[in-house]
Amino acid sequence: ETNTLPFHPFEMQQGDILRMEKEHQVLKEQLKEAQEKHEQLQSRNSEEINALKELLKKCVEETEVSKNELDWLHQDLEIKVKKWQQEKKENQDNLKALRNTAKKHTDANDRCLKTIEEKEKQYNEYLNTYLETSNKFANEKVKLEELIKKSEDDCQEHVKRAVKAEISVLKTWKETEVCKLSGIAANAETNLKILKSLSSAASAAPKLKSQIDSWEIFISNIKKQREKVEAEYEEKIQRVKNGVRNCLTKMETVDLPSP
Repeated sequence: ETNTLPFHPFEMQQGDILRMEKEHQVLKEQLKEAQEKHEQLQSRNSEEINALKELLKKCVEETEVSKNELDWLHQDLEIKVKKWQQEKKENQDNLKALRNTAKKHTDANDRCLKTIEEKEKQYNEYLNTYLETSNKFANEKVKLEELIKKSEDDCQEHVKRAVKAEISVLKTWKETEVCKLSGIAANAETNLKILKSLSSAASAAPKLKSQIDSWEIFISNIKKQREKVEAEYEEKIQRVKNGVRNCLTKMETVDLPSP
């Protein structure tokens, strides 16, 4: 069959319907593509929404935990604030007490400084007095030292003189005793010589032998006693020279009876 109907008013120009069908087909394909893209986007959006829901849930949980932690931190902060306030009050009290103590110490320090100044003044006065006295004593000490030195020199001289005197006395005593014993020994030797000369006669020899022996023993004892006296007096003299005191004692001698 042939369409004999005029294309007007369906077509303004010939081929408009065909063109519209082509456009409609193109639009359908575009719609299909758009639907597919929409479905893809919707699927992807759904996944993203689920992920976001999970993330939101996790965030809510974390927020809850954070809130609990925040509450705990608030409580801890309140406790610490109370503690700090208490410590602040205690510190203020301590500071007040320390200021009072510092004031007391300052006052005490001022008093001590005043006392120190007074003591320094007294010390200077005492020091001046001490220096004057010390100089005076130093001069007196020099004089005394000179006097002591002079006295020591005099003492040394006196000691020397005393030693010489003691030695002289001891020598005199020794010489006296030795002279005495030497005289006795000389007289005894004279008597012995007389007896020996008398005993030269044969008739008198037996009678005089005992007497001669007695005189010889007597002379020997006298010589021993003289040697002892000389040795003891020489020992005393040496001790006096060495500085030993109380040696000026006379030696006791024994008077030997002559035969």
